[in-house]
Amino acid sequence: MDLAAFRALEPLCWRAPSAHNTQPWRLRYERWAITVGWDPADMLPAGDPSGRDLRLSLGAFVETCLIVAADAGLRLDWVADHDEHDRRVGRLRPARQPYRTPFRTSEVWDRRTDRGRFTGGPDADVLAAVDAVARRAGGGVRLVPGAGRLGALLRAADRQVYADPAVVAELRRWLRLDPGRPDYRADGLSDRCLGLSRPAAAGLRAALAAYPVLRPLGLARLLAAGDDPLARGGAVLALVAPPDLDAPGEVEFGRVLMRVWLTLHAAGLAAHPLSQLVDVAATRDVLGALLDVAPQRVVHVTRVGRPVAAAPRSARRVGGGGAGRRVAASGGPKCVSDNNAVLVVSRGAVTFGG
Repeated sequence: MDLAAFRALEPLCWRAPSAHNTQPWRLRYERWAITVGWDPADMLPAGDPSGRDLRLSLGAFVETCLIVAADAGLRLDWVADHDEHDRRVGRLRPARQPYRTPFRTSEVWDRRTDRGRFTGGPDADVLAAVDAVARRAGGGVRLVPGAGRLGALLRAADRQVYADPAVVAELRRWLRLDPGRPDYRADGLSDRCLGLSRPAAAGLRAALAAYPVLRPLGLARLLAAGDDPLARGGAVLALVAPPDLDAPGEVEFGRVLMRVWLTLHAAGLAAHPLSQLVDVAATRDVLGALLDVAPQRVVHVTRVGRPVAAAPRSARRVGGGGAGRRVAASGGPKCVSDNNAVLVVSRGAVTFGG
């Protein structure tokens, strides 16, 4: 197995999306396999208590690895092997031929989350294409009806999110609102990627810093009313999973999510996740009723449309030009990559988002 060749591709693999741009995945290089795992330091226990977004992110990363490797001519396949104790989801193994996929590395590199303005949503052909991607895995993609009601649901979800001190503390940890921070170009949600002006970023930073004092005075309602992504155009799509999806199944459905996003990108469309609609149980229940499916089957909701302008590319720890570093999953020697340099360190501790 050509481990050196895959290492060289890592900066491209890290373009996979993750919640809050936490980039939770870790790679453990072995002689005949590359184990994909995660670091609990980059989980979101308050905002993602079930681990759904973590597992979707890991699946998206796996799919990205397979696409990038195939485009480079590397013959790899994926063996799922989910183990919570070992914090792994499976292994990339040698194969007889490259992974079969219609996507290329250039699409992985160019795809990005876009929170800006859209001129319109997907047409019927694109909707059919992404639905077909999900249906092959037992799920589906649905257009969410009722724009007016959806706006009210979004505000309700935002209010509940901002009313939870633990969730807000987690958000503050991953917000990158000051370009002077050393991790600004490494991970998290930057002001640029959130589409915030410098004064707006400063205002949000001040409001969140004063959260303990302002929360009893209605800060959650104020923050929830401060932005309306639906006013920026596009349509809202929901990814519906098969019934009774377990934890390993969520990882595999993260691969489906990546294929859906790349299908949208290939059609000239961008996506802006509205995860709070799924994170809050009450709004997810209403979504389920709107779509006539069991609420727990709605695993991802996103605003989709043709972007007016190119969105900034979100930061990455590996190959992104920032100061971040990536640490391998626990167990065995740790392979640490700092941008494009690779070295091996001992089993000692090494401190490590979209």
